[in-house]
Amino acid sequence: MAEALDVDAMLQRFRDRSVAVKKRNLPPVAGPERTRLIQQAQLDFQDFAIVGDAEATLEDGILTLRVDLRPPDARGD
Repeated sequence: MAEALDVDAMLQRFRDRSVAVKKRNLPPVAGPERTRLIQQAQLDFQDFAIVGDAEATLEDGILTLRVDLRPPDARGD
């Protein structure tokens, strides 16, 4: 299975999902339910964006995602 995995395509799907979450419309709800939906959308965006920004390696059947969470000015690029 690992040989069939297109890691670049997988990461692109996560980037696409993060954009989709940002554009997602909220259903017509109010109060605590609306707050919960907004919080979930923020977490979904964060999770998809983090994985989408990862550097991936696939070696010996092991997929490793490396994510630099430091601020851009602290990365030393």
